[in-house]
Amino acid sequence: MLNQKTIEIIKSTVPVLEQHGEAITTRFYQMMFGNHPELLNIFNHANQKQGRQQRALAGTVYAAAQYIDNLEAILPVVKQIAHKHRSLGIKAEHYPIVGKHLLLAIKDVLGDAATDEIIDAWAKAYSVIADAFIGVEAEMYNEAAGQKGGWDGFRSFIVDRKVIESDVITSFYLKPVDQKEIADFLPGQYISIKLEIEGEEFTHIRQYSLSDAPGKNYYRISVKREAGTANPDGMVSNYLHDTVTEGEILQVSAPAGDFVLDTDKNTPVVLLSGGVGLTPMLSMLKTVVEVQPDRKVTFIHAAANGKVHALREEVESLTSLENVNSFFFYDSPTEEDRMNHNFDVEGYVTEEWLANNLPTAEAEFYFCGPVPFMRAINTSLKNLGVNAERIHFEFFGPKDSLEESVKKEPVSV
Repeated sequence: MLNQKTIEIIKSTVPVLEQHGEAITTRFYQMMFGNHPELLNIFNHANQKQGRQQRALAGTVYAAAQYIDNLEAILPVVKQIAHKHRSLGIKAEHYPIVGKHLLLAIKDVLGDAATDEIIDAWAKAYSVIADAFIGVEAEMYNEAAGQKGGWDGFRSFIVDRKVIESDVITSFYLKPVDQKEIADFLPGQYISIKLEIEGEEFTHIRQYSLSDAPGKNYYRISVKREAGTANPDGMVSNYLHDTVTEGEILQVSAPAGDFVLDTDKNTPVVLLSGGVGLTPMLSMLKTVVEVQPDRKVTFIHAAANGKVHALREEVESLTSLENVNSFFFYDSPTEEDRMNHNFDVEGYVTEEWLANNLPTAEAEFYFCGPVPFMRAINTSLKNLGVNAERIHFEFFGPKDSLEESVKKEPVSV
């Protein structure tokens, strides 16, 4: 436990962290990877390059300082991050390394303003915060390994099938090499894929949402090709699309994630997705149909056009059911799309359309997609009076903010 003086010192640094947090975390990663390059086998290089990991860590440190006397308040954030840590293979022995370099970065960025008293207080605070993460993650590791069909670390899976779903998305059906049972998962969860790419010094780990319903003898991920091989994100997706073939072996972690469909409720559910954000939504849709056949569900997907719209047939096959509705939004439909009536609405998902077509007063809303898409949806739902308890979303990558102002121009996916 922290004494009152330490708590007061930590809280006094909140304004400084708000101003300099990202500079501190940027310097932190520079110093830590400089001294421990082996950790680049775990961390996402693309998120580092884009600054997303630095922003996410800055937000976490800022929240920890704000609530240092009531860490229970940020337990949901701790659990969300812990899911990702467990999926990546981050262990208790990594925390002292992180703590050492976080303190060095604070001192390096703030200079003389980071007095010995402040550094000492943050050392004590970090110990408490790290213990919280280590404890939560230890439970998750035990649960992942101890569940029926579960395992620890990474397990070998064979690419049983590879299916092109659109011009930019390909699905991979993964079965365990040992042919034993695989762990069940909750709709909305993801797995990590660890790749060793020829010519690359470090391994690359990426997390992909499971795009089929639970209960199968395989896992399915549906991966979007990211344009440009020069950046780490594009390198991994292009490798999966262009190099990984049926019969190849991939290293896979057990399913993880806290963005999951609540099947204890029977209220109407609305699933909104943009681009490849449809992957967890499709898993949720199929689950509702299988285990809650009387629950009303509306599936809304936004895409540029039919060329990039993946897995539409799977959604359409379910819309004949009385409890399922679907709407497809295309912002740049092709002539073929127009002739074949491939979409329901031309343009973007707007607040007005949501108000006129959805049960906003009672439904649970789940959404995923590009950050600008999610910001627009989040703002619209709040403007329509949907309370925060009924709004659920998932970021592909480090946690970002949906509270930034939404630009006036339409958002393309």
